[in-house]
Amino acid sequence: MSSNHEVKAALKRYWGYDAFRPKQEEIVHNILDGRDVCVVMPTGGGKSLCYQLPAVLQSGKTAIVISPLIALMQDQVAQLTQMGIPAAVLNSSQSWNQQRETERLAETGKIRLLYLSPERLAKKETLEWLGEVPVSFFAIDEAHCISEWGHEFRPDYRQLKLLRKEFPGKPISAFTASATRHVRHDIIAQLKLKDPGKFIASFHRNNLNYQVMACDSKNQEAKLLAILQKHAGSAMIVYSPTIKRVGTTVVTLREKGIAAIGYHADMGSEERRENQERWMNDEVTVLVGTVAFGLGINKPAVRAVVHLSLPKSIEQYYQEAGRAGRDGLASDCFLLWQKKDAGLLAYFIEQIEDREEKQRAWDRYHEVRKFAESTECRHKIICNHFGEKVAWTNCGACDVCRPAAIEQTETVPRASRDKKKRAPSVPPSAGLNASRLAALKQWRLERSRADKVPAFVVLHDTALQHICSANPSSLSALRQTPGIGERKLTLYGDEILEVLRAN
Repeated sequence: MSSNHEVKAALKRYWGYDAFRPKQEEIVHNILDGRDVCVVMPTGGGKSLCYQLPAVLQSGKTAIVISPLIALMQDQVAQLTQMGIPAAVLNSSQSWNQQRETERLAETGKIRLLYLSPERLAKKETLEWLGEVPVSFFAIDEAHCISEWGHEFRPDYRQLKLLRKEFPGKPISAFTASATRHVRHDIIAQLKLKDPGKFIASFHRNNLNYQVMACDSKNQEAKLLAILQKHAGSAMIVYSPTIKRVGTTVVTLREKGIAAIGYHADMGSEERRENQERWMNDEVTVLVGTVAFGLGINKPAVRAVVHLSLPKSIEQYYQEAGRAGRDGLASDCFLLWQKKDAGLLAYFIEQIEDREEKQRAWDRYHEVRKFAESTECRHKIICNHFGEKVAWTNCGACDVCRPAAIEQTETVPRASRDKKKRAPSVPPSAGLNASRLAALKQWRLERSRADKVPAFVVLHDTALQHICSANPSSLSALRQTPGIGERKLTLYGDEILEVLRAN
């Protein structure tokens, strides 16, 4: 067991932070104490740190992290490596020699975190091999995928129940951003968690402004263009219901002079990766994608997320809309839906053959349609859906509590009846030296290309903004930047100071 001093020292050394976010510290200590945990923490709440930090502190042991997407695993490994934390991923895209070398390092306890897909973990040879690894604990990301009541159920996740049987003495940590009470109970039951620590963060994202608007085919495009104009220059995501619609939307936006790129499952993996990188690096501000885009996306400064149709569930909407405002600043979430969306969802539900799954899909359909048509506070509906009771009568941050046309949807809410406060709506770059910030972003872009990693792996926007504001003139002053740990200071410190001296 590590002392509180060791935990805080690791937070500062590797992550560059002086303090934890809500619930993080308690979760870290529970894992270090060898306890099973079930964590529900909204997007942007800092889930990954909760299992990465305890893994760092268990020298000579390897934490096994189960994650559903190769790209997501690779990004996390790149981030950890940049921070000086030994981490690796095992997947089929690697050569046999690469896989064997990673296995050898894990067997000798030289890797703190090893990322695997649920499909790979379910293989008999993988389970046998893990018996040779000094495992510290298992961490399961996107744990709602294990539940048939979860909105992204994946049968391969069901195999994770083998972990308790095969490794009865190893703690298991389950993490998800969106799980109802029913799904939470199912996660605990499926994984056979023993008296787990349960950590349910609030589902109320008070910096998000939910705007739900019924549209028709004639005015939806005009509303979308107005939204994009309002947030011109900021990062935005537009969710489209079909691959075809992604293409037509991108063409329309480009014709209107808006630089936009697409993202969908029919693209080659290299093209998807390239488009995602261009958006992550702020080369293009608008990304139009299907639901294939977004899982694990770690871009804090997204100012707007727009849905062009009804999502399949409230959980899906909450997760996707929640990719806005991860930096805590005020952001807009627009749902521009049409009556025909409901018909399309109903059509697809009717194609489901399994009777129970079809009923669950209908339940989700009725819930999300009620959400779209309701005259009740959007934040309240969402919180209630996840089992969180809220006291306010007016959130001051949705179209019901603060009705407004698009051109009037400033992110400063009018006062609500019980004086609830939203996050400040000051633009992240307000008051900053524009040329200095631009120079820092250009340096980051060039560095990310040289290192072959996403720009956010080098430094987040919030770190760049802090540097721009503080304008440090020494390495010790630069070290005070949240997000710059010891390794990043060594890697980038002199280069950053050189950029600052020139600007």
